[in-house]
Amino acid sequence: MKKSRILIVEDENLVARDLHNMVRTIGYEITDVVRTGEEVFASVNRKRPDLVLMDIVLRGKLDGISVAAVLWEEYSIPVVYITSFADDLTFERAKLTEPFGYLIKPFDERELELTIETALYKARMQLLLKEKEQWLSTILKSIGDGIIAVNSGGLVSFINPLAQKITGWSEQEALGKKLEEIFTLKDNLSEKHLKSLTATEEVLLVARNCQEIPIEMTSSPIPESTGTGTGRVIVFRDISARKQAEKEIEESRHRLQRALQGTIQAISTTIEMRDPYTAGHQRRVAKLAEAIGRELGMPEARLKGLKLSAEIHDIGKIYVPSEILSKPTKLTELEYTIIKTHPQAGYEILQNIEFPWPVAEIVLQHHERIDGSGYPRGLKGEEILPEARILAVADVVEAMASHRPYRPAFGIDRALEEIKLNRGRLYGSDEVDACVRLIEEKGFSLD
Repeated sequence: MKKSRILIVEDENLVARDLHNMVRTIGYEITDVVRTGEEVFASVNRKRPDLVLMDIVLRGKLDGISVAAVLWEEYSIPVVYITSFADDLTFERAKLTEPFGYLIKPFDERELELTIETALYKARMQLLLKEKEQWLSTILKSIGDGIIAVNSGGLVSFINPLAQKITGWSEQEALGKKLEEIFTLKDNLSEKHLKSLTATEEVLLVARNCQEIPIEMTSSPIPESTGTGTGRVIVFRDISARKQAEKEIEESRHRLQRALQGTIQAISTTIEMRDPYTAGHQRRVAKLAEAIGRELGMPEARLKGLKLSAEIHDIGKIYVPSEILSKPTKLTELEYTIIKTHPQAGYEILQNIEFPWPVAEIVLQHHERIDGSGYPRGLKGEEILPEARILAVADVVEAMASHRPYRPAFGIDRALEEIKLNRGRLYGSDEVDACVRLIEEKGFSLD
């Protein structure tokens, strides 16, 4: 498999060297290492990279933000920003360039690889969608319209070349014939229907060779100069290409969803590999959270976002040292404080990924509690997203029911006692009731 090519833009020699070694170690090809924005374009023209790792603050007249905008707009090369700090104004400028990721110094190889692969995937998808949009736009601009005019007696008086091509009738053959002879519709729409047609309508046209062609048509009256009646003009276009494009776009959307799910699964697996004692935790939480959401009547589209959020709700634990995650004894107060940073860390990782759902916010809120005693923001009641309230219940039940390095499993009965006891105080009443019904009455199992 061909290695992705990376251009590194960093004006600090030591940082650039370390970054160069990390990129090489995880298996990418490096096209160049440059120090200034001005050098970037010369390097890109010599050997085009697949992605650029760029420090936001650079020496010279051009900073990383200015260079990134040109790279994507003119070269279609995605940029991942690297920075140790930046003020609000800088970040606002950075967001306008639609970066494909951020890396906050210091970072490790795993985070670097995940960010690079996510950025490359996102860039490929955006370019694919852009290509599809341009392709569809070209078709719609060049397709033209077919035109047939009939007199008050319903006889064809005019047919343009495109209408001849679509229907299969030449001008000589069509003129003077009844409209329905050369313009046959699948549903046998009558002349009466055509006269009452006031808006664009999609129908199937049966061409002379019996081919069924989807068309978009309008029908408008034409007063005749003699004043003896009213003719009609029918304007239509072959929308076969549009229908096919819509089908392909829908299929592409489904492929993107499957690819997104695969990416999320990879992230989830990465987290679990660092913390073997909680292997499967996120998967089981997602299973229970989805079931609770469905029990509460949550729409299918939102259920997908809930399940996806649950599958990666502990992504912030990437920043927690593995020795704390797997510690076999009770955590110290400092260690517990470090553990409590994982919702915020997860939010910062996910906030720049354009999900169809508020995944980053759900992950941020999954340790909030109804009475405001949760973290990191101390949100209360309705301030907490419904998905986060569901996730909180599912997370607690699964955690208590499962084994942990520092304690044996409490079991499902003890877990249910916990959420019942704190129903309406720590956990949402509706969410608790739904969870209890699922397990006690409907036989739901975490396994």
